[in-house]
Amino acid sequence: MAEKEVKSSSSPKFELLPEKWDMESIIEHVIIHYRFIFVMFLLPVSLVYDLYFYTRSKIVFAMSSAPTKHKEKVANIQKQVREYQTNGEGKGMCTARPGWQTISPQNMEYKNKMYPININLVDILEINPDRRTVQCEPLVTMGQLTATLDHLGWTIPIVPELDDLTIGGLVMGTGIETSSHRFGLFQHICKSYELVLADGSVVECSPYTDPELFYSVPWSYGTLGFLTSVEIEIIPSRRFVRLDYTPVYSLEQMVETFEREVERSDSANFVECLVYSREKAVVMTGNLVDCCEPGKLNEIGKWYKPWFFKHVQGFFETGPRTEYIPLRQYYHRHSRSIFWELQDIIPFGNNVVFRYLFGWLVPPKVSLLKLTQGKTLKRLYETKHMIQDMLVPLPDLKASIELFHREVEIYPIWLCPFRLSAQAGMLSSPSNRDEMFVDVGVYGVPKTDRFEAEKTTRKIEEFVRNVSGFQMMYADSYMTRDEFRAMFDHTLYDRVREKLGCKGNFPEVYDKVNKKARSGPLKDLQKKIKKKFEKLVD
Repeated sequence: MAEKEVKSSSSPKFELLPEKWDMESIIEHVIIHYRFIFVMFLLPVSLVYDLYFYTRSKIVFAMSSAPTKHKEKVANIQKQVREYQTNGEGKGMCTARPGWQTISPQNMEYKNKMYPININLVDILEINPDRRTVQCEPLVTMGQLTATLDHLGWTIPIVPELDDLTIGGLVMGTGIETSSHRFGLFQHICKSYELVLADGSVVECSPYTDPELFYSVPWSYGTLGFLTSVEIEIIPSRRFVRLDYTPVYSLEQMVETFEREVERSDSANFVECLVYSREKAVVMTGNLVDCCEPGKLNEIGKWYKPWFFKHVQGFFETGPRTEYIPLRQYYHRHSRSIFWELQDIIPFGNNVVFRYLFGWLVPPKVSLLKLTQGKTLKRLYETKHMIQDMLVPLPDLKASIELFHREVEIYPIWLCPFRLSAQAGMLSSPSNRDEMFVDVGVYGVPKTDRFEAEKTTRKIEEFVRNVSGFQMMYADSYMTRDEFRAMFDHTLYDRVREKLGCKGNFPEVYDKVNKKARSGPLKDLQKKIKKKFEKLVD
């Protein structure tokens, strides 16, 4: 059962033909009003892209050539960094990875003013069953890692949902999953980091060898050095997740049920909640098992299956239920629909006919979607669309839901609990002891007429600061530098930057994540897209 979709007044009114017939206007019109056709073209391109990298990673891992090549690639990064010291003109360094390839909705305009360092680190280096660790390069993706570990009987304790999330992004930014109430954030399952520093030297750090650097790396966004490898904890995997669905029908019942499941001494391996309105939600608890009850297996990852959030919505009609989902399909349950963002891009994407005929091509690559945005669509995303993850203390969950309902009224809302440990670093527990937080994820088009991107986001940011919470840095941030430093503890970070000589070589975190630094004209991209279309027309 699916609830009736609410049409947003912010969506552009459909127009059959463009107002002007110059090439730029035609391209813009197609991307805005016929985007689903454009996306249908991107689907096979995305598939070929995925097949290439999947095959490549399998071959490299099977031949065990990655460790040897890794040393060569790191040496090349060192060489580039030393060249910067000679002729970089003090611009500051950043990776040469194009902004459209990142998961952030913005285009990373700051990269155009900095010295680019090419980093081609995309391989899994070693799986060590004795140490129970896997060593990865920073551009290894979650899809790539789980595919490699799963058939060997291993997994990692925290697997953020989307296939294209990279190890480097999850370390330098952050990562969370429905097991985070037990294990914490992605940084808390990392054992050591390897980095190239501003002077071109290579260092390895762990809680035992260099704790100050180790605890400074997470949330530093590449402003201390270039991450070149990460050692991550692995644990034995199981075949299935036994998933219990509990629909709730009031805000009070939702918060009470969610908090109870999170804080139980025998809490489930996975806890998650999808909020469909202020009064309706489904709380899910999952446990790892090896056996499945007859008739209860749901291979939700199959191409013809309904999108996961739509499937969950059906339990308002049926009541509580239990299912068994294959482990890797559970991990990536939100990938096919990019949580629920794909419903605005391909409105008929969850239709049963589309799923059976084209579901195996879904989803399109987020990077390709960004690459093909027109100016008008980009402006609509910036002014009429919100993608935010706010991390708030569990006792402030009810107030957070009420705030988002009042200010944006975007549903579903994703709730994911996590344990914030009392460790040094940018994210520090306000009480200096382990605390339970919850990620309130809001992705979509606001339904309130009074929504103003900057004003509304700043209001939400102020609330999060006042409850001693945090904002995920991949999203749009309108905070001032002082507000940003009030939200994140810079004590250790500043000391390590001073020690490593980062000033003049790497910008501060704020200078990479604030809205002004990331959002800029897409002139270069527009020219590339225009040229491609002109070739097609010719």
